[in-house]
Amino acid sequence: MWNEEDIKFMRRAIALSLRGRGRVNPNPMVGAVIARDGEVLAEGWHRAYGGLHAETDALSSCTGDPSGATMYVTLEPCCHQGKQPPCTDAIIRAGIAKVVFGMTDPNPLVAGKGLKILREHGIEVVHGLLEPEIRRLNRVFIKFITERRPWVTLKWAMTMDGRVAASSGDSEWVSCEESRRLVHELRGSNMAIAAGRGTVESDDPMLNCRIEGLRQPLRLVVDSGAALRTGSAIAKSAGSFPAMLAHLPSAPSAKLEALRTLGVRTLECSPDPAGRVDVADMLDRLGALSVDSLLVEGGPGLNWSFVEAGLADEFYIFVAPKFIGGSSAPGPLGGEGLQKMAGALPMEIESVSRSGDDILIHGFSGKCSQE
Repeated sequence: MWNEEDIKFMRRAIALSLRGRGRVNPNPMVGAVIARDGEVLAEGWHRAYGGLHAETDALSSCTGDPSGATMYVTLEPCCHQGKQPPCTDAIIRAGIAKVVFGMTDPNPLVAGKGLKILREHGIEVVHGLLEPEIRRLNRVFIKFITERRPWVTLKWAMTMDGRVAASSGDSEWVSCEESRRLVHELRGSNMAIAAGRGTVESDDPMLNCRIEGLRQPLRLVVDSGAALRTGSAIAKSAGSFPAMLAHLPSAPSAKLEALRTLGVRTLECSPDPAGRVDVADMLDRLGALSVDSLLVEGGPGLNWSFVEAGLADEFYIFVAPKFIGGSSAPGPLGGEGLQKMAGALPMEIESVSRSGDDILIHGFSGKCSQE
């Protein structure tokens, strides 16, 4: 069904779509190529949230007449008015003869309607080219638009013997400089970062992204009783970098007000059976705020809350070539844990690579591989 030319142009559209990573959320990453007789007439991609969609970006950069040409686009063209007008209208006006798209838009406002409109106007439409690859690239968008919850990525750095800190609590630094830079890239591609109260108390992190040109994510402290110090790095910098506190209804109102005065937003969440912030409820509330992606940076208790509840989607695990020992030195997952090895929770390993001196294991929750 597909020839080499189709595959070449769709791969180019995929490469273009990746330029929008960390800039278009909660929209999908989309790339487009307009071609005729084997020659590229124009290219485009969704560059920033609220900006031109990939199809109209490509059409706007087309210096020649696109009528009769084929458009390759990674996602079904939209047919509704949002921050931008419908892409189907622009494609019809331009006289595009054929549209090849990778995956149907899971957004209920589109979901096959764009395809139908184009065909009703005499445009040939085929789809499904490189769809599994495109679905993997837009996994954040797919989950958010269908479940209204953020995609959850857990990240931790540990020694060869599985410690994330020494028994004294010192954790600076487990991983190497190259790995720490990659973490900042992860921060810049997620809309929010979460850390538990214990991690914030012991490390006093900024949790911001330090790579120029990438987004500054919402820094979320999961802190049932609002113990976050007003003098902490996160609270003091809330006027410059967005910050939020997820807490229980029982948190002291005076402390919450003091944090709000500094610019820290507060998010009241329901308690779980153990009397902590219910992370499932927290995800629902973040989704309602259009937060489509959450990077969890610890500590062990918060990590386990997501893993135990089956709410972790993706993992980045940095393993440093070091040993630290100590029976009281913490590992990446806390909580009560599981009593039987037979009940161990699965992870699908996507890749194992080098990150400077470290080993990087990238994978997905076993539930993702079964979907």
